[in-house]
Amino acid sequence: MTSLAQIEALIAKVSIGDRKAFSELYDATSAKLFGVTMRILKDRAGAEDVVQEAYIKIWRYADRYLSTGTSPMTWMITIARNSAIDRLRRQRETEDVGDLTERLSDRGPTPEQSVVAASEAARIVGCLDQLEADKGRAVRGVYLEGQSYADLAAVFDVPLNTMRTWLRRSLISLRECMSA
Repeated sequence: MTSLAQIEALIAKVSIGDRKAFSELYDATSAKLFGVTMRILKDRAGAEDVVQEAYIKIWRYADRYLSTGTSPMTWMITIARNSAIDRLRRQRETEDVGDLTERLSDRGPTPEQSVVAASEAARIVGCLDQLEADKGRAVRGVYLEGQSYADLAAVFDVPLNTMRTWLRRSLISLRECMSA
């Protein structure tokens, strides 16, 4: 295993662009950084990607290590850990936006469905208007306003069985009108 002093020396060489030192640093520390990212992400492919991102940051910012005064492994682990946490946040934001988009797009009918519904509604109203006035009001009362057969029979001052007959015959007439 490579000592902390050797890792510090490798980081110092990396800070001046030494590719061989970077390769040695990677070989000496990548397993540890992979373990850290794997514990956070719980996804092998994602952890491998984050380790690569972390080493790119280490390459770019190696000159900053010398001024931090921390252990070289602590510095590198912090970079890897923060990269893994950033990836988790990006994934959650993407999932949240996807869920939001799905919820918003599921609201209400499509324009085509609205046109079809409006056309059907106009046909139904036209067919209801063809019924006798009392029978049309009775159908609207039962099916649109939720009134009971007994209530409508009282309103129109007819026996309950007569109201049932009106409604049954009116529905037959509506069905014929709608299928025409």
